[in-house]
Amino acid sequence: MSDPARVRRHAERVRELVASVVRTQIKDPRVGMITITDARITGDLRDATVYYTVLGGAAAEAGTAAALDSANGLLRSTVGKALGLRHSPTLTFVLDNVQDQAKHIDDLLAVARDADAEVQRLAAQARYAGDAQPYKLDPEDESGGADGGSGDESRTDGRTDDRTDDRGAVA
Repeated sequence: MSDPARVRRHAERVRELVASVVRTQIKDPRVGMITITDARITGDLRDATVYYTVLGGAAAEAGTAAALDSANGLLRSTVGKALGLRHSPTLTFVLDNVQDQAKHIDDLLAVARDADAEVQRLAAQARYAGDAQPYKLDPEDESGGADGGSGDESRTDGRTDDRTDDRGAVA
């Protein structure tokens, strides 16, 4: 197993080499506006995966994939000579759909933003369930008693506290 720092250095070097060869040596007209975004190499330095993006539609992506596939031998020999390894790594090209994923994430964020705005709009119009006064009051306490008193008169149990109910429990 190789050192992870060495693997990372080789992967970066593979990315730079492939980008340079595609720019300078490959004259295939099928190669579109290509950008080599990343390269990853296995720990044994035998297999390398090169990620790329293409500016254009599906036709440009298909043409570029075919051109990279046909130039794979040239790219592999160039990478093998430059890295100085015993075995040249096999190159696998993968279309990197970062733009599609970024657009999908932006769409999801827009949906979440709209849902949050709807929740805030509903929360601004919300009212509490039930009455404004959630506690039950004695009918005579609300009207000031039958004789118009202050409600402090003695009850049958001898208490004079306004906060008690008919059973004598504090409300």
